[in-house]
Amino acid sequence: MKKVLITLSILSSILLIGCKEKQHTAEQSIPTEQNTTSAEITDISIYNLPSKWTTQNGKEIELKDLQGNVLVMVMIYTSCKAACPRLVADMRNIEERVKGKNLDKVKYVLVSIDPTVDTPERLKEFAKENQMIEEQWIFLRSTEENTREFAATLAVNYKRISPLDFTHSNIISVFNTKGELDYQQEGLGIDYAPTVTEIERQLSLIK
Repeated sequence: MKKVLITLSILSSILLIGCKEKQHTAEQSIPTEQNTTSAEITDISIYNLPSKWTTQNGKEIELKDLQGNVLVMVMIYTSCKAACPRLVADMRNIEERVKGKNLDKVKYVLVSIDPTVDTPERLKEFAKENQMIEEQWIFLRSTEENTREFAATLAVNYKRISPLDFTHSNIISVFNTKGELDYQQEGLGIDYAPTVTEIERQLSLIK
């Protein structure tokens, strides 16, 4: 199947979804078939990004430190009261449904779009509140510049509409072990069976 490089032209077509607006459901499939565990990183890998991030445990990492794992990623902010709790619930539902081998090679990554509020301490507290304390759960924050660059890579649009609120796209993304965007679904509370299937397929490619 054909891999698709997310470009800035796509960003203009993604619908902004606010935390208080009507839910929108869409699906985008961009699968890849090759075994990705031993090949070199390509120019469309997120592991080329030089940005530094801080985890909920206060550890500084680069995205390339996650290489070799299948990544399931979403962008949220912890003070959100509507859309983000649904996205977090969707991530937990996906994690509970993924079966098969190499389960230790999948990481569920929640990236903050509000790094000012979402300090490592706040992210750790949020992880505990949502029972996401196991090692497969990773919360990340960085600078506003790095956050916007990464959002562009995921085709996630967001905009601050008040001191405490954002509009944002609700997209869950799957990356293969080389850090290439493999599959996306957009929506809230939708059937994420296709995402679960793709995660399991990517895990099955790891030898």
